[in-house]
Amino acid sequence: MILVINTNTNANEYRLRIVKSPRESNGYSVPSLDEHGIMSRLIKASLGWGGSLTGILLFVAMWEWGSLHYGNFLLPGPRDALASIHGFWQEGELWGAIWATTWRAMAGFAIAAFTGLILGLMAGLSHTLGRALEPVSTVLLGIPPIAWIVLAILWFGSGSMAAIYTVAATTLPVTFAGAQIGARTLDKRLQEMGDVYCVPGWMRLWDFYLPHIVSYVFPALITALGVAWKVTVMAELFATEEGVGAGLAMARVNLDTAGAMGWIMVVVVLLLIAEHGFLRPLQKRMEPWRKGAVQAKS
Repeated sequence: MILVINTNTNANEYRLRIVKSPRESNGYSVPSLDEHGIMSRLIKASLGWGGSLTGILLFVAMWEWGSLHYGNFLLPGPRDALASIHGFWQEGELWGAIWATTWRAMAGFAIAAFTGLILGLMAGLSHTLGRALEPVSTVLLGIPPIAWIVLAILWFGSGSMAAIYTVAATTLPVTFAGAQIGARTLDKRLQEMGDVYCVPGWMRLWDFYLPHIVSYVFPALITALGVAWKVTVMAELFATEEGVGAGLAMARVNLDTAGAMGWIMVVVVLLLIAEHGFLRPLQKRMEPWRKGAVQAKS
């Protein structure tokens, strides 16, 4: 459909005339701009999910090939791992282990995220405090997780507290570094502009500082979340009698390679759910400007 405007300059009149396009006259309709936008978004989403699915299928194919090449005892295939997970579910071990590992990992991660963000922001805004806390963060980051596990067992004994403390101690430097860099690299011209226009403090925090700091904080949080799951399983392997790590310990004792691969698959699925079901959506909500920038480039 074409909209034609006829102008009569003498009478200062405007007449609208609707003319059918050749496609409409033949019975075809031209998609509107909204339809084009919906179609383009669907195509982009399909390509994105298609790329992720291709990577997963490629990994599974290489895993299956390795199983056929080296044998099921050294490297069980995906079907063997899934059969082991089904066996854990039938025996009633699966959901209890998932709950124990999840709450330990998320509790330690939450403590590290809250403490690290607060200290990192303070260290980024205060040069003196930053120079005082940077060596401490470097020392904490240099201590291997296995050393923290041994110390946690000596201090707290075997149990959940040892795993939570180990997770918090190993992920705290990561969140601290992200928040510190984000606060330290704030544009001073934004602060000067806020002073000139007398912008309220809450508006400066929400509109000036937060978008910049969040772009540094979320990559650090995603990295810390992955570390949290790995350290939790490692701590459970030595310090607890329940959880995914405890299941791996039993698989090691029984020489059950398929069971070990099944527990590893469970941990990977939990990590993906926590990242793409919680952190990624939260990042999109906190960074709406990034979505607009991506759409502008496309």
